[in-house]
Amino acid sequence: MDGDGPGTATTATTARTAGNEPERLARVLLGRLSEPGDAVVGRWLGQLPAVDVVKAIRAGTVPDHPGLDATRLAGYQARLPGLHPEMDLKRVRDVGGRFIIPGDTEWPSQLDDLGDGRPIGLWVTGTGSLRLLALRSVAMVGSRACTAYGAHVAGELAAQLAERGWVVVSGAAYGIDAAAHRGALAVGGATAAVLACGVDVAYPKGNAELIRRIGAQGLLVSELPPGEHPNRFRFVLRNRVIAALTRGTVVVEAAVRSGALCTARRARDLNRHTMGVAGPVTSELSAGVHALIRSGGATLVTDAGEIAELIGSIGDDLAPQRSGPVLPRDLLEPPVARVLEAVPATAEGAPVERLARQSGLPPDEVLQRLYELASLGYVERHGAHWRVVRRR
Repeated sequence: MDGDGPGTATTATTARTAGNEPERLARVLLGRLSEPGDAVVGRWLGQLPAVDVVKAIRAGTVPDHPGLDATRLAGYQARLPGLHPEMDLKRVRDVGGRFIIPGDTEWPSQLDDLGDGRPIGLWVTGTGSLRLLALRSVAMVGSRACTAYGAHVAGELAAQLAERGWVVVSGAAYGIDAAAHRGALAVGGATAAVLACGVDVAYPKGNAELIRRIGAQGLLVSELPPGEHPNRFRFVLRNRVIAALTRGTVVVEAAVRSGALCTARRARDLNRHTMGVAGPVTSELSAGVHALIRSGGATLVTDAGEIAELIGSIGDDLAPQRSGPVLPRDLLEPPVARVLEAVPATAEGAPVERLARQSGLPPDEVLQRLYELASLGYVERHGAHWRVVRRR
């Protein structure tokens, strides 16, 4: 797949910042004033540049705008004091990151499918271009309290996909997320983590080293400004970005009430491929995936080849056809196979006349087929009877 070398995306974004600094600063500020996925701000930005939206908020102007009233405007204004977007940009640059916005060459245009809920901008650290990496990416999600089976499957699938050149995207959480990231990293593949906190915040703390490795070998992405911490709602909103950013979503393990199913539903609503991995029917942590598959909301997948076939280019990522071993007797012509089925394996065997009745073929033809089978080592003559050759 196409890709930028280390540092290319950072350099390019820095070069563009000077030319689009007011709009970028305004979007940084709006990211502080609103929560991710704020459709009111999203609709507002669809009508006006971010600079004008910020001016309207400062002035207390309430335009004729769906969902925007004096109460909501007051909420935005309450967050205004003490905000310094220039410091936010400096803070992310200090950790080797950047803030990208719609119109930047690194902006993934598939996020526009989110409509009014499209991110205002994205904070990114790591090497490579987010837009280019997202072109060949797949999300892998599942339960935080996963089983050993789920962790093993997620790691194997992620490693196989990474070896095929796919970028594995997840949320850096415990369980399936962490297993997927580790699987991709283990084979030297690219992986991206979409966080529900600032890109400079390691959450959960138990995955701090994993998050560091993802930032060094892949990308850390977030809608939230530096220093922001997660909450329950931010996790849910983060899932829509994972779903929109990737070509498809694979749910490895999920209970009936799992946040991973929210990502799957988002992916389905965005016309992305939604896939599920079956688990033991006795496992509650697979019950949600099984229900998703049974309802037609997801396609059953068992390996990276089947995933790539669904989300890859037509004709270029075909999964191999699965079939059992071909046995020599499978190659016998139908009349020969019918005679062989009629021959008993008992020591006394059976005469030609009985074999003719059982196979439904004329005795002369049965005799001819018996000699063919004898030459192939399947049957042997025992006096006037024929019997199956017993193999050790």
